[in-house]
Amino acid sequence: MSPKKHTLSVIVIAKNEEARIGRCLASVRFADEIIVLDNGSVDDTSEIAQKHGAVVKTFQTTDFARLRNEGAKLVGSEWMLYIDADEIVTAQLARSIRSRKHIYAGYEIHRKNYYLGVLWPRGEWMLRLFKKSAFQTWRGELHESAIVKGVVGRLTGDLTHDTHRTLAEMVAKTNELSETEAALRFNTHHPPITWWRILRMMASAFWDSYFRQGGWRVGIVGVIESMYQGFSMFVTYAKLWEMQQGKK
Repeated sequence: MSPKKHTLSVIVIAKNEEARIGRCLASVRFADEIIVLDNGSVDDTSEIAQKHGAVVKTFQTTDFARLRNEGAKLVGSEWMLYIDADEIVTAQLARSIRSRKHIYAGYEIHRKNYYLGVLWPRGEWMLRLFKKSAFQTWRGELHESAIVKGVVGRLTGDLTHDTHRTLAEMVAKTNELSETEAALRFNTHHPPITWWRILRMMASAFWDSYFRQGGWRVGIVGVIESMYQGFSMFVTYAKLWEMQQGKK
């Protein structure tokens, strides 16, 4: 499809997000086109998205780069904005997106993360808005990133990310995604797992979250989140150990 000049398509990735998809889509009403990629929802995510005027396509995979690349194929605008169903475009960011300069190939957006309802001390810049003509591909089965050709700028305003909402949800997500994380390491012939390697990875994850990212600043939530990051590493590397045992 030949993109229409200066128009904007929003691609939303969603799975079982009936509680949040409405807020997400309401925050991007300024877009010319909204596409929701439903990654195998079993709730009312698709129905709610359609009521908000989105075009819904079902594409189920554990490869998130592939999922986002499928979304790019559906875009009919010059510009593409990617967000997830648990993210919201703030009013300031929306204004910045609408006034984007077309001399740039893309823009990084600042994301604020909320863990257990508390704003995390450290945000992150993510490349989420870019011209379709400059887009090359998304890479990374997990923790995917976009590759574009050209100069990238930065927008004002924030993308808010309501993640890690309950401990039960966190554990369920880790159990699901750790399978892929472990398989990726196994397929690249990761060195044999030892007790000290597991402890080192757990300690490194805790240190990064609690000290480098400033988790200590938000009290008990910082302790819980940082310990959880260590636990997440434990699950991933324990599953990798299990895979390595099965190989023998």
